[in-house]
Amino acid sequence: MILPIYLYGSTVLRKDNAEADLNDREGISKLVSDMWETLKEADGCGLAAPQVGVNVRVLIADGTDMADTYEYLKDFRRTMINPVVLEESDSTCEFSEGCLSVPGIYAEVRRPSSMTVEYYDENLEKKTEFFDGFACRIIQHELGHLEGEVFVDHISPIRRKMIARKLQGISKGAVSTRYKTKK
Repeated sequence: MILPIYLYGSTVLRKDNAEADLNDREGISKLVSDMWETLKEADGCGLAAPQVGVNVRVLIADGTDMADTYEYLKDFRRTMINPVVLEESDSTCEFSEGCLSVPGIYAEVRRPSSMTVEYYDENLEKKTEFFDGFACRIIQHELGHLEGEVFVDHISPIRRKMIARKLQGISKGAVSTRYKTKK
């Protein structure tokens, strides 16, 4: 089922997110399935459960549409349940980021260049994986949602001031998207 994506300003995006109950296989499977369907409809590269109104630690990431630019993403699709960052690099890099919950706004965000994450996959198998490049960026962005953050929390104060009016409009629902949204 395609779910509405909550927009910037929605309280669900700022709440604490509980660990997913690994004993609820059916519930997790349904949520993950709905999230993949929603992500496909919205044409994004990542989605976290809070963005669809569910405050649990689940995210999905799909870099396959960017394989023309980043060949290593040709098979990059991940479901991460209860992810935990084990290690982040000291080195950082900047990428321009956007977000389905903050439509029409893009900004440079500095984040660690690589990291190691422990998580459960869609089969509830525990994994530990190293990420770098744009795959790392997608996952870091979605992990932020699990911490109650959005990417604009990480931009310079001057840039935030420049987009303040747009952010205010989004929080009031004054935005047009090709996917279902909710304030």
